Amino acid sequence: MGLDSDHPRAEGEVGKVGVAIDSLADMRLLLAGLPLDKVTTSMTINATGAILLLLYELVAEEQGVAGSELGGTIQNDILKEYVARGTYIYPPRPSMRLITDIFAYCAERLPAWNTISISGYHIREAGSTAVQEIAFTMANGIAYVEAARAAGLDVDSFAPRLSFFWNAHNNLFEEVAKYRAARRIWARIMTERFGSTDERSKLLRFHTQTGGSTLTAQQPENNIVRVTVQALAAVLGGTQSLHTNGYDEALGLPTTKAAKIALRTQQVVGYESGVADTVDPLAGSYFVEALTDEVEAGAWAYIERIDAMGGAVAAIEAGFMQDEIERAAYAYAKAIDDGEKIVIGVNKFTDEALEADDVFPIDPELQKAQIARTRSVRAERDQPAVEAALDDVRAAAKGTQNLLVPMREALRRMATLGEVSDVLRDVFGVYQPGR
Repeated sequence: MGLDSDHPRAEGEVGKVGVAIDSLADMRLLLAGLPLDKVTTSMTINATGAILLLLYELVAEEQGVAGSELGGTIQNDILKEYVARGTYIYPPRPSMRLITDIFAYCAERLPAWNTISISGYHIREAGSTAVQEIAFTMANGIAYVEAARAAGLDVDSFAPRLSFFWNAHNNLFEEVAKYRAARRIWARIMTERFGSTDERSKLLRFHTQTGGSTLTAQQPENNIVRVTVQALAAVLGGTQSLHTNGYDEALGLPTTKAAKIALRTQQVVGYESGVADTVDPLAGSYFVEALTDEVEAGAWAYIERIDAMGGAVAAIEAGFMQDEIERAAYAYAKAIDDGEKIVIGVNKFTDEALEADDVFPIDPELQKAQIARTRSVRAERDQPAVEAALDDVRAAAKGTQNLLVPMREALRRMATLGEVSDVLRDVFGVYQPGR
């Protein structure tokens, strides 16, 4: 959200959904001892994705690691925030500028970095159907490619670094069909709509995470089975990487025990099941092929409707995707309430008494220490130099310069994430839905 840990609105939030990074000092601490030329790092960050990426690059530079040696991914998918998740800051159009500036910056300085992970995961978590998940995500992907081309970038200069992020739910065959349909759709979009000639641009490289919204607080051990089915669907569908959720995530952050079971689930699927021994093992199944065709047709119908509205940004501004997801989420919840959809332990095979489960502990001292460190950074830095660098960020935001260049210098001089975000808030404004 672009707020430092000592901001009043951050009260009670620090450390709850990830590590707090307010400044270069925090990123140094986080990455201390890690060989950044030998590991790849994924950051699930969107509105402030440019800031976190620049801090990562600065720490690598201090370690003597060149930008050409850095590998990893920033999620950087702001459109799905307006659609489904809510952690946006600026209005859609200036946010799109930030994304295309990242594309251009990385093409020059961080050529091995995955500049965006176009995410259907959160769209599905908000209650969409499988068809809506891939349709709305593809529409967002189209918008990113169009924005980059409008900014003067050649499609094959950035498209090979695009990646996708999907959800995995419990209907194994529908999920496999979804991944297969998504691959076909993206290849067709890149070939027919954008005229890509680089085969790498047409590849749907994707990560999958098992469905957090499918996990239940009731009988949480059942979630181990759900996660296994979902992981299996992702592998059968051709995922390149996989995140398996902890069985206790309906209760809180995963405990060490839950995280280890999630890891072992992946390892059993990967090393013992045999499903990873061949590509697309369900290809040729009448049922799977027919279901793939059905999911693809449904997704294309949505994409055509969004095109007719003027594209994903216009559809978001009109509230179209949000309304469609809301209707789907309501229908799903009603089906559970009415007993038409069975959720084990929730509306069938329930237990009278609930057993207490261990929940990940949150240390209340963490926020105090983080606030103290951030205030110490502000007290010890060269304040005039920081203010001059932030003025350069403001000038770039009002003009056409790539924003990441002055942002990088401001962060190097120890400006905080909140301060850089505040400058952009001043220039771009803050998005208010429906206004």
